[in-house]
Amino acid sequence: MAIEQTASRFYNLERGKHGGLTCAIACLREGLQVTMVEQASELGEIGAGIQMPPNAVRVMDDFGLVEQLEKAGAVNISGHCLLKFSNGNSIARRPGHVWQRKHFGQAWYVIHRADYHRVLREEATRLGATIRLASEVISADSKTTSVLLASQERLYADIIIGADGLRSVVRDEVLGYHVGPSDTGDLAYRATFPKERVEALDESLIEPSLRCWLGPYQHAVLYPVRGGATYNLVLVCPDDLPPGVATEEGNTQEMRNLFKGWDPRQGYHEDNFDITLELTILDRLTKMIAQVDNALKWKICHMKELDTWCKRYPMQQYLMQIQGSIALLGDACHPTLPYQAQGAAMAVEDGAALGVLLGKLSRSDLNASKIPEVLQLYELIRKQRTTINVQGAVANQKLYHMVDGPEADARDEAFLHVDWENPDHDFPFGWGNVGYLKRLMAFNATVDAGRQFDEWVAKIAK
Repeated sequence: MAIEQTASRFYNLERGKHGGLTCAIACLREGLQVTMVEQASELGEIGAGIQMPPNAVRVMDDFGLVEQLEKAGAVNISGHCLLKFSNGNSIARRPGHVWQRKHFGQAWYVIHRADYHRVLREEATRLGATIRLASEVISADSKTTSVLLASQERLYADIIIGADGLRSVVRDEVLGYHVGPSDTGDLAYRATFPKERVEALDESLIEPSLRCWLGPYQHAVLYPVRGGATYNLVLVCPDDLPPGVATEEGNTQEMRNLFKGWDPRQGYHEDNFDITLELTILDRLTKMIAQVDNALKWKICHMKELDTWCKRYPMQQYLMQIQGSIALLGDACHPTLPYQAQGAAMAVEDGAALGVLLGKLSRSDLNASKIPEVLQLYELIRKQRTTINVQGAVANQKLYHMVDGPEADARDEAFLHVDWENPDHDFPFGWGNVGYLKRLMAFNATVDAGRQFDEWVAKIAK
């Protein structure tokens, strides 16, 4: 049985391609044929930094790619720090390598998106994937399991996987109607700059950790990429982009104004009219933003939970029977806010799980007529988990953006009493709830998919 994966335009630079490439690799490792369809004429550098939490690293480890990712510049972070915007003091510090491996079985990495994408693309190519560039998909047809390109060429396959991001074309065919993203009220500035600029500003920042400054209605994140040679800065704040505008060039002065007064530190300033040095207050975060040459400004969008990830046709009143071999993956079906660093990881899990399911089907005594049912099984085992993640990210948005006052004080006080070794500790915030974090990041998507497939086969055999 030849199973091909087709994916339309990569609309969302935040996520999308990592999940599609993971799915391609997982299918290829199962001996399936894969064709990827991409609108871009070349696959060049995209985006800035991205986090690889332990559940995503587990998939990469299964693929044997962790060493290649490290060589490509992935940094194993030594911990996560939440900092108070008004003084830079620590609110909480999540432990590093040893703790991560103890509770999740893998470490936490950060990497430049382009480096991550390159490693995955090279592996997919090595395994035999066909990648068609300059091929924009404008529609999909589940009845014929095909996609139509802007050139009017139609491509046919056994299976179509729409890994085409937040503004998915394939999603319209799956649902039978259009559902687009909606604004969250937040936007993100994304920028990178050399390590030397951070070091000149404050040597204490040169550490392989992830720092997150929390403040009213906005937050800032800093971490190293490219082996520590480059630092990635993300500023999340209220959205002021016009309706319908997804991205534009950022203004560094505007960025500095938004975060003026954040993380004040004492320092010396040389007065141009006096050779004496005056003790003054320096806003460390503002000075860091001043190191940025240019930045991109991205509208943060989300979408309500979809009714289905697979194409269904009404067969009779109150009954929906799955048909057609077309399904969605990643941001196309479960876009999430970037406040839990799990958006790309969930897409990676989707791809790994789908590869296992299709591979086991291809080696079973079942025939291709069962493909739609296997896609329904894929939705069944992935949809609830990704919904929990989406909800967790929404909760973190509130955690990060609290206004100074009793609620923020209660948050800060609670974090003084986190038990990082007790999964049963009923901590009120997911960020510090070890039990919740273990359910999120100790999960093995490939093992789960294999087990669920075997249980499904046993059930239909009865």
